[in-house]
Amino acid sequence: MPATLKNKLSDQERAILLRIARASISAAVTVAPLPEIQIHDQLPALQTHGASFVTLTKDGDLRGCIGTMEPYQPLILDVQEHAVAAAVSDHRFPQVSEQELDQIKIEISRLTPLQELPYNDVNELLESLRVGVDGVLISAGGRRATFLPQVWEQLPTPEQFLSHLCQKMGNTSDYWKNQHLEIYTYQVEKFCEK
Repeated sequence: MPATLKNKLSDQERAILLRIARASISAAVTVAPLPEIQIHDQLPALQTHGASFVTLTKDGDLRGCIGTMEPYQPLILDVQEHAVAAAVSDHRFPQVSEQELDQIKIEISRLTPLQELPYNDVNELLESLRVGVDGVLISAGGRRATFLPQVWEQLPTPEQFLSHLCQKMGNTSDYWKNQHLEIYTYQVEKFCEK
């Protein structure tokens, strides 16, 4: 049975997270101090440990995406850390420039806990994945890679999804057909700037 997020974030909580992400990215890009967050002054859901990914897009194209699979700090700090990392530390892209700031759109994904997905063969694996619903983490030989559920929009079949995920992990696209992988699924609560 898939894990779920106990409570969805309120509109106010989402707005606070988007505001802190925006302010933190602006500060990091302009080399200013990050906004200080007083944890005990925050709403309870933002104080609770949570795992998040922050995705940046520009003109609809990916511009950065960084996050974590496991909660290890209050959600508001997690969002702040990954917003900054998506802007300045995603090795796939140059750092976001000050000139780009008003063109960047921020999306936050709050993750459910990982659930192991046991399977006996590739057919069972393909049938077990829920297209458009599950984020997938694969692991083999000390390497890991994940795609958020949003990636199903670009890779709409389980075969494509797993093939690209194996490539992201540094293996051949058919690796999932020939090797038994550790596979975990999760879901997200996603929200973005208007």
